[in-house]
Amino acid sequence: MENITNTIQTIPLNEYILLSAIIFSIGVIGVLIRRNAIVIFMSVELMLNSVNLLLTAFSIYHGDASGQVFVFFIIALAAAEVAVGLAIIVMVYRNTNSIDINVLNRLKW
Repeated sequence: MENITNTIQTIPLNEYILLSAIIFSIGVIGVLIRRNAIVIFMSVELMLNSVNLLLTAFSIYHGDASGQVFVFFIIALAAAEVAVGLAIIVMVYRNTNSIDINVLNRLKW
């Protein structure tokens, strides 16, 4: 266990912050540009995972496990979001035969 901690701490915290910012930016660009609902959900997952990476890095850097506890809560939230989101996508696909979010205007009353 000590070898893993020492190996992780040899990477500077700035590297984790930079990687997390890059992953989060890719997720934001995916949400803003894409029109496919599944790609949008994957982009949201990328953003959540970048926050998980940052919380874990800060937790290890400070020697406190509270950041890793937050990661477990975020993972549980992401699992619930995927379950509900995929159910919504399946119902939209059944009604419109498309998962393009621009087609959702047809579902108005």
